[in-house]
Amino acid sequence: MLAGGTGGAALAAGIQAVGPEHELTVVANTADDDEFWGLLVCPDIDAVIYRLAGVFNDQAGYGLKDDTFQVLDRMGRIGEDAWFRIGDKDLAAHLVRTGMLRRGCTLTEATGELCRRMGVHARVLPMTDEPVRTRFATDAGDLSFQEYFVRERLAPRLRAIDFAGIGSARPTPEVLEALLGADVVVVGPSNPLISIAPILALVRERLPREKTVAVTPIVAGVALKGPTVEMMRALGPEPNPIEVARMYGDIAATFVVDARDAGLAAAVRQLGYRVLVADTVMRDGGRALAQAVLGIT
Repeated sequence: MLAGGTGGAALAAGIQAVGPEHELTVVANTADDDEFWGLLVCPDIDAVIYRLAGVFNDQAGYGLKDDTFQVLDRMGRIGEDAWFRIGDKDLAAHLVRTGMLRRGCTLTEATGELCRRMGVHARVLPMTDEPVRTRFATDAGDLSFQEYFVRERLAPRLRAIDFAGIGSARPTPEVLEALLGADVVVVGPSNPLISIAPILALVRERLPREKTVAVTPIVAGVALKGPTVEMMRALGPEPNPIEVARMYGDIAATFVVDARDAGLAAAVRQLGYRVLVADTVMRDGGRALAQAVLGIT
């Protein structure tokens, strides 16, 4: 599975729940990674790990269940700019990861060790071991992913998206091996512009199109989670499943649309897809959608 930290991560957890016999590998976006107080924070990687470990904070949409913020509160009291919310429990993963990287480990190795320590049996792979960072050109200037999403809360008008470092980054051998050996590749229902696009920039030509299934992140004109609709509208493409299907036309042969958008299935088929109509909202932790996706593989 190719995934960001929201819909894709939830579907990965659903697949793990209903198909534990499958060998699941999740290739996670790393373009929204950032450093805070000397620690490398990998929000999408951690969201995938936490969901697969059953400890993700669904209510907050990030971090760990039942976390506290005493360290962050203290940082603010002593004058640090503490707008990025790192919980006390969440801090552990960033400390372990950063320590391993400083000792010469790769991000892939550090991610694998975090999975092992948290009892996650699926493989979670960063899309690359090299730094790639999403940059937003906005009316308020050039902003990092976390500055735009968390600090500014998407208020400045979005003008363009760039992935700094993508030209020199390479997919890891582990990612390429996983794609080569996959029976099916699922493009999760994550934001196509900022969660999936960086991954595709690295592996687009390596995807087995006939084995690849893409799941819409948009249902009845609304994103499953996050600002996908608003970002698509700001940058040009109409925010609907048909336009998302156009984005994936060269890498996927099957496209999953939600039952609420069943009327769009014919238009998606005209783009050359096989179409599956299913409930994609995942109110059950992704189980029903996982069963539907696994049933067509």
